[in-house]
Amino acid sequence: MHSLLNAASRDAIRERAARLQPDAPARWGRFTAPQMLSHAIQSLRMMTGELAVAGAPVPWVVRHAPLRHLLIYVLPFPKGLPTSPELLARPAADPASMSPARWADEQQELARALERIEARASATDWPAHPAFGAMTGRDWGVLQDRHLAHHFAQFGV
Repeated sequence: MHSLLNAASRDAIRERAARLQPDAPARWGRFTAPQMLSHAIQSLRMMTGELAVAGAPVPWVVRHAPLRHLLIYVLPFPKGLPTSPELLARPAADPASMSPARWADEQQELARALERIEARASATDWPAHPAFGAMTGRDWGVLQDRHLAHHFAQFGV
């Protein structure tokens, strides 16, 4: 199973990020490519515990094991799902100010976030997810791999 805790999955994400262009049109949703890249970085920071995310109240059933398992491991990500404000684009991802140098910086920040995940791969303590609650590293690795794949597909990479 694909997981950001596996080197091959991280390499695949790096390769897709390298093919992403700042002016790539979105196939769905409201993100621009720079906003999506920033969102991806923020979500990885949430995974490592570097970014606290309050999230919105969710029905208790989302945290119930069978549905939670389906949402993390099986069902496709819905398009247009709302996200926590903390995971929205950072000011640096303003598409109007996205110079080639700034774009390269954002891609490097994604690479650094993936390196931090690699360094934590064997950790046993992972932060709670704002919707799913307590998560294992395996849960986080699969969820984030699927999350990033969803957003890269949003931009055709």
